[in-house]
Amino acid sequence: MVSLHGRPLHYVFKIPDRDRTMDFYRKVLGMKVFRHEEFSEGCEAQCNGEYAGRWSKTMIGYGNEDDNFVIELTYNYGIHSYDRGNDFLGITIQDGEILKRAREFKWPIADGNILEAPGGYKYYIVDKDQPSDRDPVLNVMLASSSLEKSVNYWNGILGLTIYEKTDKSATFGFEKKATKIQLKDIGGPVDRRKAYGRIAFSIPYAEQEPVSDIITKNKQTILNPLMLLPTPGKQTVRVIILADPDGHEICFVEDEGYRKLSLPDFASEKVLDLQIKKDKS
Repeated sequence: MVSLHGRPLHYVFKIPDRDRTMDFYRKVLGMKVFRHEEFSEGCEAQCNGEYAGRWSKTMIGYGNEDDNFVIELTYNYGIHSYDRGNDFLGITIQDGEILKRAREFKWPIADGNILEAPGGYKYYIVDKDQPSDRDPVLNVMLASSSLEKSVNYWNGILGLTIYEKTDKSATFGFEKKATKIQLKDIGGPVDRRKAYGRIAFSIPYAEQEPVSDIITKNKQTILNPLMLLPTPGKQTVRVIILADPDGHEICFVEDEGYRKLSLPDFASEKVLDLQIKKDKS
């Protein structure tokens, strides 16, 4: 087991309809755009998936990235559908205003207070005021084909704390108040297909090599070895991309550089809105 000083950063979605997606996150979920970036070619670390063309990234959430878990929305120009598997199960948010806004904007609400974002991604809404002592994004739920293997990986190898565990699920995290990751045993294979996402955490630069070493020692998967990942005009950061036993992608980015990269850029929302209007793909 490695001892990490980590914090959860974001979950990455590939979005098929940027215009309607932004309506959902801004108008229904009530999130705020903290930065938007446009790229002329695919990401070296496949942040946008296995696509080499033009794409964009939008970071959206309830508070700045230094202190809050946010959502990363990646849009590949010209790609307007992704085949979904059974890997992503949902995100839970505690907020007493979301369902009111959903009714106002006539967004369908399924039994159990479930909202579905464009692309089929589910949000489970806890209809209470946002908590004052923890992140309103309570957890990210992913499928597991074997809970035993998931627990061994996330807790036994990566060292995340187990906060809750039943015979069918386990909840992991680095810190009690932060967003958790929950693995649920689905009793069969996990199929990620083309819509697969990625969970990102930051850790100190000095802890990245030990992560690489322990993953190699335990004969687990490294998708992208330690590499420098540039963002034009912004801070370059070092990342390592892993895959858990079910193929869920995990990015560990250096915390020192990421705090500079993730500084809010509120003016970039105008770029996002302009590109949505200009997009004829």
